[in-house]
Amino acid sequence: MSYEFRLPDIGEGVAEGEVVRWFVQVGDLVKEDDPLVSVLTDKANVEIPSPKSGRVLSLHAQVGEKVKVGGLLVTIETGTSAAPVRPAPPAPSPTGSVLPQPSAGNAPRPPASASAPGRILASPYLRRRAAELGVDLSNVKGTGPGGRITEGDVEAAKGSAASVSRAAGAAAETLRPAPSTQVKPPESSEILERVPIRGIRRVIAEHMAESTHRAAHFTYVEEVDVSELIALRDRMAKHVEKQGVRLSYLPFIVKAVVSALKAHPRINSTMDDAHDELLVRSTYHIGIATASAEGLIVPVVRHADRKSVVALAREIQDLAERGRAGKLSREELSGSSFTITSLGALGGVLATPILNYPEVAILGVHKIRRRPVYRTDGSLGPADLMNLSISVDHRVLDGIEGAQFLATVKEYLEDPHQLFAELA
Repeated sequence: MSYEFRLPDIGEGVAEGEVVRWFVQVGDLVKEDDPLVSVLTDKANVEIPSPKSGRVLSLHAQVGEKVKVGGLLVTIETGTSAAPVRPAPPAPSPTGSVLPQPSAGNAPRPPASASAPGRILASPYLRRRAAELGVDLSNVKGTGPGGRITEGDVEAAKGSAASVSRAAGAAAETLRPAPSTQVKPPESSEILERVPIRGIRRVIAEHMAESTHRAAHFTYVEEVDVSELIALRDRMAKHVEKQGVRLSYLPFIVKAVVSALKAHPRINSTMDDAHDELLVRSTYHIGIATASAEGLIVPVVRHADRKSVVALAREIQDLAERGRAGKLSREELSGSSFTITSLGALGGVLATPILNYPEVAILGVHKIRRRPVYRTDGSLGPADLMNLSISVDHRVLDGIEGAQFLATVKEYLEDPHQLFAELA
């Protein structure tokens, strides 16, 4: 007897997943709860176990292919005596590195039950798509698992909005530049390597494209004298690092950012484009952009306002280490209200960071350099200077708001002892 296993509902807002690794092949015997497939959703890998024991008859998705929730993954012949399947060797990524594996905390949730009356089960993308087409989701009956609204449901319901969609399409066609006849693809002999854009890299590409398409980026830069911060960090590091915690400047920057967000609350916001609303957040969940083997990820330090510099240092170190190993859960990679991106010692002179949409602001931290400066008393002397750049969504925030926020951050970093005033 054959059993068709479909992609289960992995979590609220997840409409599809990308297959990044199969642990079985056609003909393999598999036991119930043995690892079956690893699926990528929102930058987090989810390892899905087999729901049945039996023999694998067919795989319905290739590595790199996206499968919608409810889409067919694998067919298993049940009633077959199954022996343990030998684990498959780690699958190399397009760059040759081993794809990160999820932790046990990434196990998928069971399929959602039917939705409660009045609740709309639709991903943020579909909500935006429906708004663009003029479709009222409260009048759409979802055909996906648990009553979830699918893209097909939205397209089928657009009805009277079809003319709007055609008009938008015509306008887009008018604005689209004509393809250049001078562009010639390289000869095959000139190509060193073809790198498929898959997995986390594809998620990043889609997220960055959406951010630049949705938001109107404006960047403001400020120079900060961090001489006092360096002295304070050096004194604290002697004691903190005895506890096995590496104390960088980042925890101090997080504390300064949180204090500035409290003074300028509109910066601590996310956009709800489906309803044209700016959602000012009451919690301070700070995303820390982190480089991993598969691309840039953004682990989230939750309730950063409630944590000391040492606690922040410990958590940032833990998130970074597990992020590079691919062991962060989806929850640890989502829900931020503001993001900080830093390249540390390679921070360069200046960058214009792209918003971590739907957030409305992001802070770029750059390299510290010692340079001679004229002080307010007219004397010339050395100072440790660092550039900070903030990008804001100019649709909802004016340039002056970004400048005022950055001025407050500068004030705290130039006199870092203010960060500990709350303990007095």
